[in-house]
Amino acid sequence: MKASLEAAARRSVSRETIEKIERYVAFLTAENQHQNLVSAASMANVWERHILDSAQLLSCAPNPHSSWVDIGSGAGLPGLIIALLSDGTMTLVEPRRLRAEFLHRAVVDLSLAPRVTVVCATIEKTSGMFEVITARAVAPLGKLLGLAHHLSHPGTIWVLPKGRNAKLELAEAQRNWQCEARTEQSRTDPDSAILVLTNVKAKRPS
Repeated sequence: MKASLEAAARRSVSRETIEKIERYVAFLTAENQHQNLVSAASMANVWERHILDSAQLLSCAPNPHSSWVDIGSGAGLPGLIIALLSDGTMTLVEPRRLRAEFLHRAVVDLSLAPRVTVVCATIEKTSGMFEVITARAVAPLGKLLGLAHHLSHPGTIWVLPKGRNAKLELAEAQRNWQCEARTEQSRTDPDSAILVLTNVKAKRPS
């Protein structure tokens, strides 16, 4: 477990951190009985499907102290895992009240406050600027860039896990947005990829 987590995150991981992640998994498992945070089928392979899948995003950040925002955080994936494995700040944006309340409890239980904050609001009503923006299964890329661009600055890196249609989403988004982009193969799913975008700007109407 330790070796696979370190390989995914590309950094050393303490025993204390692994224990906190195990506590989060137990917390998620219990809460999933009350609200559908993640699919029941995926919980059978929770480390591969959720923990390692989240951890691999860390290698795309500029440094371990980066400020992150996780849009549509839901169960805290990938945001809580990134927060546990790094030293930067994390803002978890979740508009659904019950999920936001779960995230608040998780932050307290994992002793992540004040480095991690929960915002119960839509993207449009969220403020701040961040060094790294991530979102898992929130919206097609073009729509997401439009909703969340106000949270970015010229140096922001967008780290976005996507499925098999990653390249198609990127091509469609580039009709209205200009950016420097690269696609990285997911280490946990051969059909998935990670889009890493920088210098994201809306194209001016011609």
